Amino acid sequence: MQAKVPSRKSVIATMSEIPSIQAVCFDLDGLMFNTEDVFYISADVLLQRRGLRMSRGAMDAMLGRRPLESFRAFCDYLSLNEEPADLLAESRVIFYEMLEEHLQPMPGLMHLLNLIESNGLPKAVATSSPRDYLDNIFGRFELSQRFPIQLTAESVTHGKPNPEIYLKAAEQLGVRPENMLVLEDTETGTRAAAAAGAYIVSVPHEHTARHDFTRSKFIASSLHDPFILKLLAR
Repeated sequence: MQAKVPSRKSVIATMSEIPSIQAVCFDLDGLMFNTEDVFYISADVLLQRRGLRMSRGAMDAMLGRRPLESFRAFCDYLSLNEEPADLLAESRVIFYEMLEEHLQPMPGLMHLLNLIESNGLPKAVATSSPRDYLDNIFGRFELSQRFPIQLTAESVTHGKPNPEIYLKAAEQLGVRPENMLVLEDTETGTRAAAAAGAYIVSVPHEHTARHDFTRSKFIASSLHDPFILKLLAR
């Protein structure tokens, strides 16, 4: 399914229905940074060692989930007769070797963070990735101090698409879920935020353009989409 951008008329109608946005919650991978690109390359290297190649289908099976859950789906999709934990460990070595060369913020991220902070809105990150991984990514761009609230795979019992992580984010931000803007890039994350009752804007990229975002309030073209900027200027 190809993600569709709403028409100007529907955008205007949507703007009139927006609740008061009192906080912002970010996903991490593919939303703040191009880590999905890096992962795709590293997973392809992993599979080439086994005479296989990475595919969109395998990527779709993994996106938005916690690491071990993701690799279980990976093994199921490709019918790999290996332990998911072993593949995860091997993949991490390859992935971290590639970060230095390939990692970049997604377009518009730093401007958006500055805008949110200038408007005095509290913000959080809610990722399915583990704590050490988040610390590694944030540490490269000095973002840790800019996100006092950081929820990771260890913060919840149930991973996305369960709404637990976004319900916790709203609680820690001190807002009702419907007053929290969530920015997500995957169907799995969008489902989690929608189930939590958050105001969800999805920002698809190359790897998630075919995902189902029907639960989203709006599908943005990037983090500097005018719709997102208007939301935060209200």
